[in-house]
Amino acid sequence: MTFFIPWVYFLFVGALDFGFYSYALIAVQNAARAAAVNAALFADLADDQAEACRQVRDELSRMPNASSFPSGCSATPLSVTVTPFVDSESQLATRVSVTYQTVRLLAIPGLVPAQLNITRTAEVRVFGD
Repeated sequence: MTFFIPWVYFLFVGALDFGFYSYALIAVQNAARAAAVNAALFADLADDQAEACRQVRDELSRMPNASSFPSGCSATPLSVTVTPFVDSESQLATRVSVTYQTVRLLAIPGLVPAQLNITRTAEVRVFGD
């Protein structure tokens, strides 16, 4: 019985970490997508970066370290970059890149790191009327 306790512990910690990291991956992707759509719809605004930052912060407000997000979204644990570009069909589009650093969890050496940096990018082109 004593030999199984460490395995059960690692299994439990691994499942908990995997669940949190999966949630973080999905939340960051959704935040990047929402900010890209918002930036593409209102591409004439001069403050795309600030608006995308606000959008991403709103989307990631349920993350455990949300209170430590910088106000400008340009430093760890949250960084947001908005880039307008011309796509392959010569149409104006918007690219939003979000980098999020997770909280430190219990690491399982060789399997699950204690902390991840997650970067997700979304590109959106909105067709005009």
